[in-house]
Amino acid sequence: MTTIQNPILTGFNPDPCICRVDEDYFIAVSTFEWFPGVGIYHSKDLKNWQLVSRPLNRLSQLNMLGNPDSGGIWAPALSYSDGKCFG
Repeated sequence: MTTIQNPILTGFNPDPCICRVDEDYFIAVSTFEWFPGVGIYHSKDLKNWQLVSRPLNRLSQLNMLGNPDSGGIWAPALSYSDGKCFG
């Protein structure tokens, strides 16, 4: 039996949204005013996670200048349909 210790994602990873695609699991987390925006993690076993993407990584996508603390990107959502992931 595998023991999973909480938190499964160490550090600052609030508002997780999880999506399963076949044998793979993905979690998207909030980044608020931090850049690059949104962290996406991958796991095969729900225990070991690896950061695989920060999709909002260009200022043209996410210019946070002037936003207040905790403004910006929060509560991301992931979904999967017809062979494609959506965020």
